[in-house]
Amino acid sequence: MIEVYAFLAAFAVQTLVLSVLIPARFTRNFRAKTARLPAERLAQLYPGVDVVNVRERFLTQYRVLTSGLAVLGLLLLGWLFSDAWRADWNGGKAGLLATGYFVAAFMLPIFFFARFVARFNKEHRPVEGKRTAILQRRGLFDFVPPIIVFVAALSYFLYVAFVFYIEQRPFPGFAGALINIGGMTLIYAMNAFAVYISLYRGKKGPFETHEGRLHTIGLAVKGIVYASIVIVVFCSLNFSLRLLDLKSWEPFALSIFFATGALLASMGFAAPLRKPEVDEFVSNPAR
Repeated sequence: MIEVYAFLAAFAVQTLVLSVLIPARFTRNFRAKTARLPAERLAQLYPGVDVVNVRERFLTQYRVLTSGLAVLGLLLLGWLFSDAWRADWNGGKAGLLATGYFVAAFMLPIFFFARFVARFNKEHRPVEGKRTAILQRRGLFDFVPPIIVFVAALSYFLYVAFVFYIEQRPFPGFAGALINIGGMTLIYAMNAFAVYISLYRGKKGPFETHEGRLHTIGLAVKGIVYASIVIVVFCSLNFSLRLLDLKSWEPFALSIFFATGALLASMGFAAPLRKPEVDEFVSNPAR
């Protein structure tokens, strides 16, 4: 029964992280980014547009969305608590609810923000003067310490070794080394491609300064690299629970995984970006 209470506590933390902590970080970061551009510069870029009003309207709608997600999380927590007293408590159903809530609470705000950016860029094209450009190389180590990249790579190879070990003593339902290693390799390949896109093909958003753009890139790249490590750790932990015949602890591990992954992905909202040793493409309006 202790694993049930542990899951309830983990789900409460998951709800707090996804619907309270991360939205608060995002709001603070968004205000800071928009505040970096002087009012005169905003008026020059978007003549006739009250960008402060646009920002506040978006943040109000964003708070409504995240508050609704927080209420949903509390309702699910109450239902899970009442269901925990049943003799036939279903860990699989609990894990499914935790997964569904994570997808909703993590992805809906992202889609909402992406929709805001797309609509704003479509309705209000910035008025730019002549631009000068300085092209300089921008690499992964400008945003993520080499030791973290090394840990991500080492985690992958340790996972491969662990999977080969499990194949010698497989538990019921083990899909085999080829499928598990292939799946993790695909995840790492997709994450590597996402890092490349973030570094070299990202688009600048509204109200974004050069410093803010670097911060955004750092957020994306760091989140992807840390997510790779968290995914490997979670999969290894899940296999370990199966090997130790502790399958009932899987919902707890799943909620901790979601909360930790979301926190790591939002680290850039709380910490300033380390200044790159070599700068990115820089564009400045002509005076």
